[in-house]
Amino acid sequence: MLRLRPAVRRLATKRINLNADLAEGYGPWRLTDDAALMDIVTTANVACGGHAGDAAAMARACALAATKGVSVGAHPGYDDKPGFGRRAVPLSMEEVEELVTVQLGALRGISRLAWARHGAGVEVTHVKPHGALNNVACVDSNVAAAICRAIRAVDASLIVLAPAGSELLRAAEDFALPRAAEVFADRGYLSDGTLAPRHLDGALIVDAAEAARNAVRLASGEPVRALDTGADVVLQADSVCVHGDKPSAVAQARAVRDALVDAGFELAPLPEIVCI
Repeated sequence: MLRLRPAVRRLATKRINLNADLAEGYGPWRLTDDAALMDIVTTANVACGGHAGDAAAMARACALAATKGVSVGAHPGYDDKPGFGRRAVPLSMEEVEELVTVQLGALRGISRLAWARHGAGVEVTHVKPHGALNNVACVDSNVAAAICRAIRAVDASLIVLAPAGSELLRAAEDFALPRAAEVFADRGYLSDGTLAPRHLDGALIVDAAEAARNAVRLASGEPVRALDTGADVVLQADSVCVHGDKPSAVAQARAVRDALVDAGFELAPLPEIVCI
């Protein structure tokens, strides 16, 4: 379960989810300290073999999440390990559906294997697209709908974890899927509410204290400054993401967690924070 540092805190006024993308290694290569991050977050998005991850990494993540009380979801991306799923791949809507279905199915199968091996495990409870697939789905209603069709075909009870204000979140509502709006502690935003491109100055927040302040503002519904126009951007937040694909991931995630709790938030697994 989530461990909180001992301190005097205000009474919680809102529940929030804290998630991270994990199992993003491949073979002998491991990207980050998944175990340390699972001591901090309440939800793990597990790479499913597209942009990263393999069967062994998925199995480790599922087994670890079971011991930590962390909810687990599929993190499908474009089948592009060299580009880490950050390059948009031209696909038909049928191919998008197949991409998501295969990766989601892989994680669900591995999660059942974890139960068989250990007599305990986790259920896959949500889907969060990765990288470029997520970015495209935020603005392209056709891709967003294809992702939701695939999710509904596999299991209509799965939660869609989608960026706040995105086409993907709207598609989840149209398809009557459970959904949660996500914001990013360690990223800057544009005036339209989308993530700033990574090459833009200020798009990537490396400093842990700055990411923590950003997370509290976003979770509280307070404005953040758009990097393109300087205008205020206010987003709905059910879940806060801290990225695991950087050396500062653990320290930054810990700072974000502590700041949210100090601000009066109670952290909870994603299934406890959804919009039906």
